Amino acid sequence: MKNIREAHLGVWPFRVNLPPAMADKISILIITYNRPADLLDLLKSIDTQTNKESILEEVLILDNASTVSYGEVTTYIDTHPELKAKLILSDTNSGVAGGRNTLMGIAKAPLMLVLDDDTVFTKPTDLQKLSGIFDEPFFKEANTGVITTRVIYYDNNEVQVTAFPHKKYDQYKDNPRFLTSYFIGCAHLMKREMLAKTGLYPSDFHYGMEEYDLGYRILNAGYTIGYDNGITIAHKESPLGRQANYKKLQMQWVNKSKVAWRYLPFQYFVTTALSWAIQYLRMAKGHIGAFFTALLQVLKIPFTEKRNTVSKSTLEYLRKVEARLKY
Repeated sequence: MKNIREAHLGVWPFRVNLPPAMADKISILIITYNRPADLLDLLKSIDTQTNKESILEEVLILDNASTVSYGEVTTYIDTHPELKAKLILSDTNSGVAGGRNTLMGIAKAPLMLVLDDDTVFTKPTDLQKLSGIFDEPFFKEANTGVITTRVIYYDNNEVQVTAFPHKKYDQYKDNPRFLTSYFIGCAHLMKREMLAKTGLYPSDFHYGMEEYDLGYRILNAGYTIGYDNGITIAHKESPLGRQANYKKLQMQWVNKSKVAWRYLPFQYFVTTALSWAIQYLRMAKGHIGAFFTALLQVLKIPFTEKRNTVSKSTLEYLRKVEARLKY
């Protein structure tokens, strides 16, 4: 095990020219917090993957300052060297964005598979399919930089609509693959070299909407974002280690408003800020103090945040893929 504290930089300071032998290798990146049993299931799932010895470069796990024992996990890692797994301990909880930045900063492979610690593979061929997916004509011709897999609920095998990367679910649900405007955090594959142009996740987002922020920079750098239902990941969506609902809503409201201000035309900042304020009031069921705290943060955004509005071609792409821009 290692003990590490990384600065969460918005730049990519690492070498991207990798040896040909690593062409399709994958680094699996996992952040965990107080979910050792779920993480253990995921590691066992990775161990079932076909040809993992030739595909898997490493499994990097960041323990985000958990307060429970991970003894069973460390034992499993120690007794299964074929996983090439490293458990990295952080003395502070750096959140989702900060944790992913830490792992991306030390990942070696050209492809990075980001998984939540409460997910599992559903077929032994999933990792093998992912290793060659960017070379498939649909994604290669579109210069796709990140792909979301199909995500189902672990308990009932139904599609997790909140983990489907398009807001028009009924219209797109039967498409085996398509280009879209954002990717899903719990299960996505990303090109490492792309981050040299886009930078990392926003360092000021502890939780919520970090994929949107990076997603707009990915699109603005000339890449596309894709979805493929040929690989299915099962998501337990464990309640352990998650924020209380009103806190989650508060962070989502503030962060989505920041994203709209940073990258979209002004009218979308206004509609986003208002829509999420209404969403908070409708779903938080009280916690008015947190509402006014978030409102103040949102009102400060135009005075504290720089704008980096996406290009005309990116905006055209967003409209072509029917992105929801108003909120």
